[in-house]
Order: sequence, then C-alpha cells, then structure tokens
Amino acid sequence: MANFTISRRGLLKTSAVAGAGLAAPMVWRRPAYAYTNEPTGSSVILGFNVPQTGAYADEGADELRAYELAVEHLNGGGDGGMLATFSSKALSGAGVNGKKVEFVTGDTQTKSDAARASAKRMIERDGASMITGGSSSGVAVAVQGLCQEMGVIFMAGLTHSNDTTGKDKKANGFRHFFNAYMSGAALAPVLKSNYGSDRKAYHLTADYTWGWTQEESIAAATEALGWQTVEKVRTPLGAGDFSQYLTPVLNSGADVLILNHYGRDMVNSLTQAVQFGLKGKQVNGKNFEIVVPLYSRLMAQGAGEAVKGIYGSTNWHWSLQDEGSKAFVKSFGQKYGFPPSQAAHTCYVQALLYADAAQRAGSFNPCDIVAALEGFEFDGMGNGPTLYRAEDHQCFKDVLVVRGKENPTSQFDLLEVVDVTPAEQVTYAPDHPMFAGGELGQCNPGA
Repeated sequence: MANFTISRRGLLKTSAVAGAGLAAPMVWRRPAYAYTNEPTGSSVILGFNVPQTGAYADEGADELRAYELAVEHLNGGGDGGMLATFSSKALSGAGVNGKKVEFVTGDTQTKSDAARASAKRMIERDGASMITGGSSSGVAVAVQGLCQEMGVIFMAGLTHSNDTTGKDKKANGFRHFFNAYMSGAALAPVLKSNYGSDRKAYHLTADYTWGWTQEESIAAATEALGWQTVEKVRTPLGAGDFSQYLTPVLNSGADVLILNHYGRDMVNSLTQAVQFGLKGKQVNGKNFEIVVPLYSRLMAQGAGEAVKGIYGSTNWHWSLQDEGSKAFVKSFGQKYGFPPSQAAHTCYVQALLYADAAQRAGSFNPCDIVAALEGFEFDGMGNGPTLYRAEDHQCFKDVLVVRGKENPTSQFDLLEVVDVTPAEQVTYAPDHPMFAGGELGQCNPGA
C-alpha cells in the first residue's frame, strides 16, 4: 500500500507501507507534469535581481522602482500604465492566470558570483518562477546560465553585450534591451555627419564582456567610415580614478576619445576627461571630441555639465511622445516624482512581456513561455514595432541617438534625441560573426 502527499513545491512524497506495518523510506519525486516552482497557491512569485550596491547601483534602484510599478499595474493598481497601450490585450490588471503577482528581491552587487547566488536563493528558497534584472552584462550572462540550468525563465534587464544573445544565448533567456552592435550601427552615420571620416580614435574600455563587445562594435563601425583606431586600453570595473588612463591620450595623436564605460564609471571617466582639458582641445587641426556609445539619463545627470554636446546611443528616453512612453512616464512620475531611466523602462517592459506570455499561454511552464515569446511581434511599449526574434531571443526595434543638451531646462532634461535609427538599419543575421558561437539549445522546464 502507498500513501501520497504533495509538497508546496509540487514534489510528490510517497511511502510504501510494508505488510508488517513498517514504513519504507520516503522518496521525493516530481509528478511528470510539474516544472520548477509551478505556482500551486493563489500567487506567482517573480524574482527581481538588481544591483543595489556597486558601480551600477543607481541603475539598479530605478530598475527596482519600475518592477514594483509593473507589479502594481499587473495586479490592477494605479492607472495601469502601458497595459492600456500594449498591442497585446491579454492582460487586464487581474494578475496573471488568475494569480496575484508577488515578488522578492536580491542584490547582484554588480558581481557575477553574487548575482548567481542571489538568483539561486530566490529560486530555491522563495519559489520564484522567473528571474529578471541586472545592469551588467557579466551578471546577465552568469544569471542567464543559472536560469537555464535550474529551469526558470530569465528576462534580462540592462545588458548591452553582444554575447548575451550571441555566444552566451540560452533558450530560457530573453533580452529586450538593445546591444553593442546596434549602438555602433546607429551611431556611425551621425558621427560621420558631424565629425567626418578622417578621425583617429582612442578607446578606454570597461574590462568585461560588455566593454569588449562595445569596443569591437564601435571600432568596426567607425573604421568602416575611414576612422583609424589609435589605441584600445582596458580599465577595471569601478576604477573611480581614471587619470592614469587619460594622461596617455593627450600625446597619442588621437582626436576622438571613445569611452566604453557605463554607470558611475562613465560619470567619472567623462568628468575627468573634461577636467583634463580634452574637450575642445585642438588636435590634427580638428576639435577633440568625446563619444559615449551607451548613454543613460542617470549617467548624464551624474556627469552634469560634462555631457554637453556628447553623442551616444540609448534604448529609450522619457521625452518620447508615443502613447506607450507617455503612459509609462506619467505612471512612473506620479509614483516617484521624477521621470524614469532607460533601465527602468526596459525592466518594466520585460515584466509585462513575461506576464503577457504566461497569460497568452495559460501557463507558467517555462517552455510554454518560450513558445509564446519566440517570434512575438508587439507595439505600444515605447520603442515602436518590436520583434522578439526566435533564433536568438533578441528584441529588434528602433534605436535612439542622443546628444547632451547645451541648454537643459531641468536636472532631468539633459539629453536630446537627434536621430531615431529604424530597426532595419540595426538588424543583423543570427550568424553574424560578432554573435557567433554557442547554441540557443532547448528550453528547460527544470522538472
């Protein structure tokens, strides 16, 4: 005779009762239909894994604000935000698949090991059915790999390395944010128009996966214009003082400095470059210029006056006037008192995209989510018509080129959109050399 009970995690506990009345050892196994952290109660738990400390903590704080707003909207609170503008009408503000959305949080510390440990805790201890977040590509690649192993969906936050949906892509992972190749493709025509095709560039690059692929992408794009790359120098994440890396630029013969930095590193390196007198210096008969390939409003705010006239690219900006952007800016502003960053936007959108996929699929099974997101086309989320490409789980949409404003009207009005690069101009083949290696593989439900 056998007795059966179901645990809170969906594990089936069986004990065979021998004829003499002695119980056999307990055996734990999952029923065939189960998957990792299948919600069995009245709620589904999402894990928000963001940098609450470290070099990208400012981005992380805004990401967390956006996630909390998304949960509020999914559960019917507030004004609904982008639920009203999203082209998919599966979500109604009544939770997801009849379940209330709840969340737990973790601190990635902008460190891969800490991020994996945090995500693992949320999956194993808290029962998170999905992990999302991060402001570092090193973190994103590490956590994406973990989620593939453990059988949960990973909706990447702010990750810009080509590798996230290139050599390190995973079937359980999805990226809404744009990537380094797209930044290069969008920026190149604007740089040529404003600075010409006869330039010498010096790169300072964050020494990890994002920096490497950003350097590769922007160098390839500018060299195709006729620019010469004079030097490429790697800098440690969180360096703080970049003076030792900036001093050699002065005598290098370069007339453009490309800062492949993000977060506080970009704030510090750009501010110090301006203090060194590089901006406006005459070299090779030209004005010395500085380029920041990946921009954000938070970074511009941190760098202040130093951003004036500096070109870069961004995934989204709060000044956009489409209905989705206006709805999100309004909701976020009412709740927090200031406009959202691009980090906040992509994380809010990712939370809604996961919820929508689960609702359309009628399931939280990771493989059902993958099927619902692969090849999904949508609009109304602030970036125009967007495709989640099935081959690599990368979103393709318009990319913004921005420039630091000369005369900002407020502490938030620091960047102006100078070009909207259409999605087709930044689209590449799935087997492009910059994205080569690695296999998407099969979805893992984890059971």
